[in-house]
Amino acid sequence: MTGLVEGLGAASTASILRINLGAITDNYRQIKSLLGSTICAAAVKADAYGLGIDHVAPALVAEGCQVFFVATIDEGIQLRYILANSDIHIAVLNGLLTGTERVFEEHQLIPVLNDLGQINRWCKFTVGIETPLEAMLHVDTGMNRLGLTWSEFSHLMELPDLLRSIRWRCVISHLACADEADHPMNSVQLRRFNEVLARLPCIPASLANSGGVLLGPKYHFDIARPGIALYGGRSSDRPGHNLRQPVQLLGQILQVREVRPGQTVGYGGTYSVTVPARIATVNVGYADGYLRTLGGKAHVWLGLHRLTVIGRISMDLITVDVSAAPPDVAQPGAFVEILGDRFTPDDAAAAAGTISYEILTSLGARYRRDYV
Repeated sequence: MTGLVEGLGAASTASILRINLGAITDNYRQIKSLLGSTICAAAVKADAYGLGIDHVAPALVAEGCQVFFVATIDEGIQLRYILANSDIHIAVLNGLLTGTERVFEEHQLIPVLNDLGQINRWCKFTVGIETPLEAMLHVDTGMNRLGLTWSEFSHLMELPDLLRSIRWRCVISHLACADEADHPMNSVQLRRFNEVLARLPCIPASLANSGGVLLGPKYHFDIARPGIALYGGRSSDRPGHNLRQPVQLLGQILQVREVRPGQTVGYGGTYSVTVPARIATVNVGYADGYLRTLGGKAHVWLGLHRLTVIGRISMDLITVDVSAAPPDVAQPGAFVEILGDRFTPDDAAAAAGTISYEILTSLGARYRRDYV
């Protein structure tokens, strides 16, 4: 295991989160190759899905990405400080909160306008400063979350002066079921979105998230905005797209002990040893984003040895049955691979009964982060 932790001092007990920026940019290139002339934006909300927006965003800019989507205005401000170039477009999906108009202008952020009130406030603000500023129009086509309802959109179409008063960067909607390629909701939303575009023929359009990109060209329109696919996550139930896995999480063994049959391991005594075993305690826990539901369901790798996580997940620790590994390998100071190519965030998500989005965005602040 020495190759995993080159340069790490023996006294260190840090868990290590390695993030391969080259894998992320390779994924961006692969997605972009599917899009033809469609602009490939990038969703970098939630700290670039937990992987560090301050490193990920500049790497994507170097790859040619010029349009970014974040969730909140705070994320937008942070990204603008990272990417000071005014040619970079940053859209804030959660919209124009009351009183934030001046902040959007100051930091050159593009609000995604989700209701008529936001549209009216942005119009009033831009008219007041006598400067046309960009915005995106979000029309809901079936998610029933953010965006104009169909009745609000119809009302907006009756207000041509209001519509013309804003410099529209694009009109967007969000697919609810794109990860299921054959779900009927996809075609329903596509039809509704095309009905929207028929009434806004001169405004660029954006519909495809990661799964939407894989649904094919009719979903691509002018701007695609992949997210989870950039970070190696599965975004479709269709096979055939080999995205690279950028994450490797290593945890250090703190202690190994012999446990006799009949003894239990961890809180609640939920795991009972049936044969003599060697149990290692590793310095990762739910405070680091290792979900409690992974107890007894996940495994880690120590060299070529696949080892089972046993007992309950603690705040700072997990326990692993290392009986199958040689004692001179499974010893304090050795590192086990918790996430990586052999047990991916998608694998962890399946074991925990969740999605890879949660696995990635839960990755904690106590890891030593190494970018390669």
